[in-house]
Amino acid sequence: MLGDEEDVFDSVTWETPTAPVTYEGGSSAPTGPGFRQSTSESEDGRGPHDPKWEGYLITSVKDPVKELAETKDAYVSYLVSAKTNLPIFSTPNPSARRRFQDFVFLRSHLAKDFPACVVPPLPDKHRLEYVTGDRFSPEFMERRRSDLHRFLQRLARHPTLQRSTLLRAFFESTEWHVIMHQHVAHPPVPEQSSGVIDSISDSLLNAFSRVRKPDERFLAMREHVDKFEEGISLSERLFTRVRNRTNDGNLEPGEDLTGDYHDLAVAVQGLGFLESGITDPLNHFSNTLLEFSALLRHTTQMTTDPFLVHLHALLQYSHANRAVLKLRDQKQMDFEELSEYLSQVTAERDRLAAVISGRAGSTGLGLGAYIRDRVDAIRGADDDRTRVERMRKLDTKIKELQDAVQTAHETSDAFSDETLREQTIFQRAKEAEMKEMFGNYADGQIEFYKAAMEEWDRIIPIIQRIRVDV
Repeated sequence: MLGDEEDVFDSVTWETPTAPVTYEGGSSAPTGPGFRQSTSESEDGRGPHDPKWEGYLITSVKDPVKELAETKDAYVSYLVSAKTNLPIFSTPNPSARRRFQDFVFLRSHLAKDFPACVVPPLPDKHRLEYVTGDRFSPEFMERRRSDLHRFLQRLARHPTLQRSTLLRAFFESTEWHVIMHQHVAHPPVPEQSSGVIDSISDSLLNAFSRVRKPDERFLAMREHVDKFEEGISLSERLFTRVRNRTNDGNLEPGEDLTGDYHDLAVAVQGLGFLESGITDPLNHFSNTLLEFSALLRHTTQMTTDPFLVHLHALLQYSHANRAVLKLRDQKQMDFEELSEYLSQVTAERDRLAAVISGRAGSTGLGLGAYIRDRVDAIRGADDDRTRVERMRKLDTKIKELQDAVQTAHETSDAFSDETLREQTIFQRAKEAEMKEMFGNYADGQIEFYKAAMEEWDRIIPIIQRIRVDV
């Protein structure tokens, strides 16, 4: 249980102190994205935007159980467990039971606490199973368990998110519901921005949708994201088409390849009844066709369907990465528009100073300034005393804007640096997932073809023993 004085929303620093990491029993640490260590021998080759790892976190979601089964408040809980050597955890093997809304709470608050991180998405809750009442079926609970397992794996592969105090509480706290209720009743208050930003950000900054001075590094990243998502979407469509032509998902034979093999088996069995001399070999051949049809259906369910689900989940993960890039662009746009607004206010202040000193007339400063002066004259507000008062107010606004521009510039630069580091993390996580995804698909296909070859190898000698009199 977490201490009462402890704030589970304290964000960890972006830069992790390089501390030596020890492992239980002297065993070697896991390797690969999400398990890299910040050891002294690896620091020399680390780039300025490479992430630092403090330890490893291996997570799992299993054992879905329907709670309060006979009531209207029934829900499914999952056993979440981990193995870790991260110092933030109080035990190397934390575990707890959590429901889906706990994952939603975790995800939403991580996104608030770490806006520069690619926080992985959760599976969509608004699905047909919730409408039809099948959300407690074993098939749906297994799909949900797999999606939540992948979600925690992605968090575990992130060197910042894996060390967040909220994630630690998710695995360890025995009063998680208290933490949720406290922060739902008293949500974290966002930092108060200056009055200048409050007054102009919504009306001015959001009116622009493009960065004026784009950074070539982030343009290349966005182009890479576009091509990656295009490739994933195309692959998803192609594999879905292949899957539907192989097995339409119905238990009864349909207009697909499994149905065709089933119909062919029935036809061969009928032919065996007519050909009394070769009835037994044809029955064996018919059984082999049925086995092959069942094997196709099994491969679709155990290999192709999980592959398609993972493919779609990877596309959603890329959307989260795109959102971080878009947020970085917004930070730069905030700085650019604040700078432009500061220039406009400064120009207006200089114009008033020039009019008062008699060094320049308003007609020499553009149509806008001329119209403004004519309006002031009609309103009786064109005397020097009024202009001096306006200059005083503009001087105050310029000082506020200068501070806001400096803050926006520092925020934009810092966010850009974190985004560059985040892209390295995301690329490594994406490569690890694609390796796992295609590896599982290849293993499933190999298993299918091995089983199919065994089936056909058994029937070939039986067919060859058939003698036909010419």
